Amino acid sequence: MTYEHLFAHATLGSLHLKNKFVMSPMTRSRATGNLPNALMATYYGQRAGAGLIISEGTSPSPNGLGYARIPGAFNQEQANGWHHITEAVHQKGGRIFLQLMHTGRVSHIDNLPQGAEIVAPSAVPLEGEMYTDTKGMQPYPTPREMTAHDVKHAVHEFATAAKYGIDAGFDGVELHGANGYLIEQFLSPVTNHRVDTHGGSTENRARFALEVAKAVADAIGPERTGIRLSPYGVFSGMADYDDLEATYEYLALQLHHLGLLYIHLVNHSSMGAPEVKPSVVEKIRAAFKGPLILSGGYDADRAEADLKSGAASLVAFGRPFLANPDFPERIKHGSPLNAPDMNTFYTPGEKGYTDYPALTKETV
Repeated sequence: MTYEHLFAHATLGSLHLKNKFVMSPMTRSRATGNLPNALMATYYGQRAGAGLIISEGTSPSPNGLGYARIPGAFNQEQANGWHHITEAVHQKGGRIFLQLMHTGRVSHIDNLPQGAEIVAPSAVPLEGEMYTDTKGMQPYPTPREMTAHDVKHAVHEFATAAKYGIDAGFDGVELHGANGYLIEQFLSPVTNHRVDTHGGSTENRARFALEVAKAVADAIGPERTGIRLSPYGVFSGMADYDDLEATYEYLALQLHHLGLLYIHLVNHSSMGAPEVKPSVVEKIRAAFKGPLILSGGYDADRAEADLKSGAASLVAFGRPFLANPDFPERIKHGSPLNAPDMNTFYTPGEKGYTDYPALTKETV
């Protein structure tokens, strides 16, 4: 199979992409001290064969650094570190967006810097435990419910981080509104029990996502702002609710009115989550007229079919890029893929990160 649609050049707003492969955002926990570093520049530069790379989830706030060793984008030192990474990707003809991810209640105080705290729309704890470098697995604490001032401040933090990202050379920013993190915590009545302007009705629960999207679009331009969503996702304690499809339909329509660049829909059913119902995808597609990036368990054949049919504008791949720095080249040549080592997904250092082998002239 030639995969003519996957390998066709594409446009995303004003950006020209060399193919329609997108490297999904993947937490890799190599940012020691929450600082982007040279090892990360090597990792992303190795994968610049993708038409578009979306960075790992990067916090816009000290309060959003819920996991061990994830990067931030809320100060100049972090922006300087990211600059080396964007430069490494651009030198190889790639494009890269910064994904902004505030973890909200998906956090532990031992993973946060001094002075930071765990905040969320409501004081609803996540069941289970999370890893910390200092004490191993620990129960999720109960977050502090955000005040109206906290909400406004968080919106401002997203916009400020977006500006740091553009200054660091990113081609755009993706807002992480999926996987049970802060933006989705506001969207869902499972985690949002507020009775003010940011809770209750569909419109109120979508307000924070839209305020963040508008603030970021105002800061860097809507043509450089995308968002990732995961309707029917169960990651981080999310669950179905009565007006779920109406919520995402409303949100998609308002994002269209804001002129956002794209919506990135993630489907975790390949990892055991419920199937994303076609009905909600169709509602989102009808409401939002811009490009749609689809992701979740794709192989090249399925990606080609969805691109050919117009179901997707671009297709994102996760673990294949994790283990295969030259994933598009392997698909082009029909070469076997490296298997990912799950034991090194989140460990420090180059093992299982920058040491996956690429094809050579002899192996093509």
